[in-house]
Amino acid sequence: MTDDETKALLKAILHELTEHMIPLEVDLWDTEHIARYLKRSYSTVRDKILPLSSFPKAIRIRTANGTGHPLYKAREVIQWAESLQEK
Repeated sequence: MTDDETKALLKAILHELTEHMIPLEVDLWDTEHIARYLKRSYSTVRDKILPLSSFPKAIRIRTANGTGHPLYKAREVIQWAESLQEK
């Protein structure tokens, strides 16, 4: 593969990866995203972090049967985590 072909391939991959990205300012995270961000297990986040009164409140998009998985504003989760930084 030539340098030009490699560059073209890398450019195509980068475009594919970034084309569907949602900016953090408007993205909604589920428990799995939060667990990855906080580097904690899914169960730790679900059972010990999400119930904290200081944790951002969930958004629930209800479906026809009335259920809705909790989603959280990414920017609020990040702000919450940063507020815990030691001084």
